[in-house]
Amino acid sequence: MQRITRLLPAIVALLFLSGCLKDKVTHTYTLLKPVYKSKELVLSEVGSTTARSLGNPGKIYVYGSYLFVNEINKGVHVIDNSNPAAPVNKRFINIPGNVDIAVKGNTLYADIYTDMLTLDIADPLEVEVTEITRNVFPERQYVNGFVADNSQYIVDWIRKDTTVDYEGTPCWGCGLWFDLATFSNTNAQSMAKATAGIAGSMSRFNIVSNYLYTVNKSSLVVFDISNQANPAKVNTVPVGWEIETIYPFKDKLFIGSSTGMFIFDISNAAAPAFVSTVSHIRRCDPVITDGQYAYVTLRAGTVCGGTTDSQMQVLDVTNVARPALLKTYPLDNPYGLGKTGNLLWVCDGKAGLKVYDAANPLQMNVKYHFKNLEAYDVIPLDGKIIVSAKEGIIQFDAGNPEKIAELSRISKH
Repeated sequence: MQRITRLLPAIVALLFLSGCLKDKVTHTYTLLKPVYKSKELVLSEVGSTTARSLGNPGKIYVYGSYLFVNEINKGVHVIDNSNPAAPVNKRFINIPGNVDIAVKGNTLYADIYTDMLTLDIADPLEVEVTEITRNVFPERQYVNGFVADNSQYIVDWIRKDTTVDYEGTPCWGCGLWFDLATFSNTNAQSMAKATAGIAGSMSRFNIVSNYLYTVNKSSLVVFDISNQANPAKVNTVPVGWEIETIYPFKDKLFIGSSTGMFIFDISNAAAPAFVSTVSHIRRCDPVITDGQYAYVTLRAGTVCGGTTDSQMQVLDVTNVARPALLKTYPLDNPYGLGKTGNLLWVCDGKAGLKVYDAANPLQMNVKYHFKNLEAYDVIPLDGKIIVSAKEGIIQFDAGNPEKIAELSRISKH
C-alpha cells in the first residue's frame, strides 16, 4: 500500500501530461487553392498554336492520317501519322481543361471543363471554333465538400502546406482538395477511308453514324451531329453513378463505371435503351468487346476504390440481356485495352504493356510483355498498335503477330 502511495504522484503527473498532449495536437494539411479565369477569357485562348512537346499525354484518337493526342487539361497535339515509322508533331490546339475528343468529317468535338466545343478542322493545322455547348458535363468532382464557382473555369491550383494546432481531435483530411479529373491522370476501319475517327477504350466520347455519344458522371448524353458544325442535344439518359467510359459495337454501347458494366441498345440511335448490367467490385473500369466476349479491366487505387485486387474480367456477351462472368485474370495497375485478331492488348500501367494470346479467352497467357513503358491507352489499327504512355506515344508494328516490334516513339520532353 505504501508503495502504491509513493507511485500516485507519478501517475497523476502522467495523466495530467496526457491530457495536455490530447489538447495540443498539430496536423499538417495540403491546401489546394483554385485559380479561376473567366469563361470568356479561357474561350478566347482556344485555337491552333505552334507544336509543343508532349508533357502529360492522355487519350488518343485516330482520324485519317492524323493522330490527335490529348495533353491532359491543356489541349490536343496534332500529329501527322501518314508514316507511322516517322510521325511528325505538327501543331497544338490550345483547349484548357480538355481530356476527351472525337472527330467526324471536318469537325472535332472536345470538352473544355464543363462545356463542349465544336471545332472546324478542315485544315487540322488551323482550327476554328464554330459552336460552344454549355453544361454538357457536370462540374468537376471534388472532395471534402468543396464547391467550385460555376460562373468561371478553374485553370490551375496553388498548393500550400499548412500546420495547424488543435485542441482536441483533429479533422483528418480537412482542407485537402483536388480535382478528380486529373486522375483520369483509354473494330477499326481503314485510316484513309475513315469518316468518323477511332477512340481508345478510355474515351468518354464516341461517334456512331450521325450521333455523338458522351458520358458524364451519371448519364449518357446524345447529340445529333447530322449538321456537324452545330451539334444538337437530343437526349440525356440516366445510367448510374461514377460512369467512366463508352465503347460502341454495332448497335450496342458498352459503358464502364466504377461499379459495373452497362449495355445499351442504339437501334434507335437518338434514344438508347437499357439492356443489361453486370456489377463488380468498386474499381475503375474501361471495357471493350468483340461481340462474343467483353473484356473489362478493374483498377484498384485511392480514387477507384480498394488498394489491391486489380484484375481483368472476361464476360460472355453473346446474349446481351444476360452477360455472364467467365474468367478473371490478375493484373497490377490496368487502364485501357484493345483487341485485334487473337491478340488482346492491355495497358497495365507501371507494369507495362501486356499482349495476351486470346485465341481461347478462358485460357489466355501473356505472349509479349513490354516493360519499358507505363501504358495508359491503346488503339489497334490495321497491323499497327498506337499506345499512349507516360513516356509518350509509342507505335508498334503488329503485322506479323509472331514478331511484334516497336516502330516509332514520340517521347515526352
